[in-house]
Amino acid sequence: MIEISNLNVAIQGTPILRNVNLVVPAGGMVGLIGRNGAGKTTLLRSIMGLLKPADGCIQIDGINMTTMDGFRRAHHQVGYMPEDRRLVPELTAAENILVPAWATRMPDPKVRLKWVYSLMPEVENLASRRALSLSGGQQKLVALARALMVGKKVLLLDEPFEGVAPTLCKRLVDVITTLKNEGIAVLISESDYTHTHGVVDRSYVIERGSVSTGC
Repeated sequence: MIEISNLNVAIQGTPILRNVNLVVPAGGMVGLIGRNGAGKTTLLRSIMGLLKPADGCIQIDGINMTTMDGFRRAHHQVGYMPEDRRLVPELTAAENILVPAWATRMPDPKVRLKWVYSLMPEVENLASRRALSLSGGQQKLVALARALMVGKKVLLLDEPFEGVAPTLCKRLVDVITTLKNEGIAVLISESDYTHTHGVVDRSYVIERGSVSTGC
């Protein structure tokens, strides 16, 4: 579902990613392991089209998206949960979740929202609360729910467990594990194997912008 070939990305002239090759099959769950500053976020942002590669190729579902505008990813059923959540503070949790559905003019968002709530009932309980009133862990749950609204084929999760209390971490792991039954291609970045061990099918290790096969 995701196939990255010889990807090179520079930020303000500084090389960040170097000849990255990575594959996430349809229905597969893959980890991306690396320390802070190793290039995990840069790679996920590049896949999402938020950063333009110097060269290389990004294919999703057989479509070359290397030069495609980032906002088009949602139209191709790619969901993204950024490390810093990026919720709109003044909007309610439900409104934040529905933003990608509105942007893509999803024909019947209530059906998808009902499925998301069935997967994460605690998020439905937060629906009417403004994002700025939520804890960091609750915001992570809402950000995951938002990604799931359009992420019917591909889901990119950037450090979903970072800064989250152990109880909520376990809940996030439970939800992500459930996605294995949905046939979604999932790429999860994490600083170590603490939470993804036993969840992912395989892992890649990223160090100084270079990716190698993990376990």
